[in-house]
Amino acid sequence: MLNTQSPIPLYRQLADILMDGIRSGNYPPGARIPSEPQLARDYGIGRPTVRQAVDVLVRRRLLSRRRGSGTYVRRPEQEIDLFSLAGTSSAFQKKGIAVDVQLLHKTKRVNVRADAENPFAGGAAFFLSRLNRVDGAPVLLEEIYLHPVLFKGIERMDLAGRSLSQVVESSFYMRPVGGRQTFRIGYLDDRKAAVMDVASDTPVLVVHRFLNFKQADHAVFSVLTCNTETFVFSQQIGGLSHD
Repeated sequence: MLNTQSPIPLYRQLADILMDGIRSGNYPPGARIPSEPQLARDYGIGRPTVRQAVDVLVRRRLLSRRRGSGTYVRRPEQEIDLFSLAGTSSAFQKKGIAVDVQLLHKTKRVNVRADAENPFAGGAAFFLSRLNRVDGAPVLLEEIYLHPVLFKGIERMDLAGRSLSQVVESSFYMRPVGGRQTFRIGYLDDRKAAVMDVASDTPVLVVHRFLNFKQADHAVFSVLTCNTETFVFSQQIGGLSHD
């Protein structure tokens, strides 16, 4: 229980109790800890004090909040290599992590709006988007633009659950020969925040990827929105990775 006579603030005492529970396994990775109202009742303190304690462990990356669901013990962070034509789907699988890929926007030819970074801006491209989930939690949103001539016919292919790099190699006989990526911290609009199950004021990692082929530079452009609550996203130096 909490010691009201101790010089240590009550929220710190509660944070230590919760941390001991995590380390002892009483709250294993992925487990939901008691709600703030429940903790307030159990320890006879106010909810603001409980919130302070939880905030401490969130900042220490021991806990993570899920909007509308509760607060959970974070799983140990794992590193996922981003530099792959297939996004990170194959990278998750190579790490032995089961990933569920949901096709949000089926492949179709679109007119690309003005965007200083999109090489297809002002013209046409094939577009698709998909959401990667691990243990039911969204971890990566992929928005992919493909060259409108080199990938003609891809809109008629069923890409659900398939590796994009394998489709490109087996159906279009192409493999990337180079590329680049840019990394930045960004914030999501309400629609994307809802898809990623984060608050709109939660910072996320946004990666812009440009892939070059012998036939054309920047033939594939992707915007990757990464939730870094559980995974560390990295880039292999020294070459491209393929499925």
